[in-house]
Amino acid sequence: MNQSSSVIPEKASAEELALGTDPIPAGPYFQEAWFLDEVEAIFKKTWINIGHRCELPEKGSYIVRELEFANASLLIVRGTDDCIRAFHNVCPHRGTQLISDTREGRAGTFSCPYHRWTFNHDGSLRAAPDFQRFYLDKSQCGLTEVATDQAAGMLYVNLDKKPQQSLADFLGALAPLMEETIIAKADNFSEYVYEIDANWKVTYDNFQENYHLTFVHPRSGGATSGTDNPFGYPLAYGFQDPHRTQTIWTNSEYQPSNTMMTAFSSLGRKAAQTGFMDTTGTKQYFAVFPSLFMFGSLMQPFTHQVYPISATRSRGVIRIYWIGKDDSASIRFAREYAMASARDIHSEDFSIIEAGQRGLNSGALSHIHYQQQEVLCRHLFEQVRQRVDAYRNQLIATDGGPHS
Repeated sequence: MNQSSSVIPEKASAEELALGTDPIPAGPYFQEAWFLDEVEAIFKKTWINIGHRCELPEKGSYIVRELEFANASLLIVRGTDDCIRAFHNVCPHRGTQLISDTREGRAGTFSCPYHRWTFNHDGSLRAAPDFQRFYLDKSQCGLTEVATDQAAGMLYVNLDKKPQQSLADFLGALAPLMEETIIAKADNFSEYVYEIDANWKVTYDNFQENYHLTFVHPRSGGATSGTDNPFGYPLAYGFQDPHRTQTIWTNSEYQPSNTMMTAFSSLGRKAAQTGFMDTTGTKQYFAVFPSLFMFGSLMQPFTHQVYPISATRSRGVIRIYWIGKDDSASIRFAREYAMASARDIHSEDFSIIEAGQRGLNSGALSHIHYQQQEVLCRHLFEQVRQRVDAYRNQLIATDGGPHS
């Protein structure tokens, strides 16, 4: 028996096998009808991360987020009462977007550029020119609010008018673990945004399996593959439906470059100053349903949110979060290096993800295949399939059927 058998289990666990071993239908990874049902069954009813509370540091701070899958633009603002609320970025008079030229800022009020209806931070109508000629009361003319909540410093919204569960219930056992990460206490971040010609699941799946590391990342993947574990497989998987976790394995044979050692040593010292040298979250890679990753690494504490745009296009937002400003040249360099290295690795993934999507789009495959160590991909699909099937069955029961 080689050493790798003692590091990574040779056989799938009973929990993993319970998800099945059959091929997965390929259609849901490119078909428009399936995508439309995913939007209705999942993305319009589930808690979606849209940012971090550090983006709203003071009263009147706001951010704008575009959610193309729902044709929605959201205005998220910290009010004069310090409460963070989310609204549809839509004037209730004639539908004009209140803010269309900025993604963030600070404002005392929000005014529609069309007829100057003006709104308070809590969404209520403050004033409207010649309002006495309307057949309305101001109380009927507030902005449309969207459910919003926070966990581990992260801001979430739920587009369902009456969310079926609270954010705390949705996250379940993951919530306290996520609170133990640097991300929960962060006050700034570095950000990298990309758009890719790939279905959101195809994009997301690339980052929840390590089977590809040896082939796609031969130059940059040394830290996650070695003699004892040539594919860099995780030490363990966890399933907290609908979410997943993996316990990251570290290659003890890896020899980082002098530049990496310098950068990460600086980040390690900075982490020690914040009291985060030994946290429970640093080895846990959280996969939060439907499409958020969160990893509490001391050196690169990051989130990666994948937003669907269409059946074959998605947007990713990768952020590395920090506590404290860049207080020295070495910290500034280290943080820039951390983001540059993350982008470097992701650039190796980009073309292979799009190549996979092009192959699926051809319709040449009726099914795709997942091996034992791609179990997180299988778990995501099963969670998606359950919700789409339930949505379609409900449509059949109420009005005759799903999208055709």
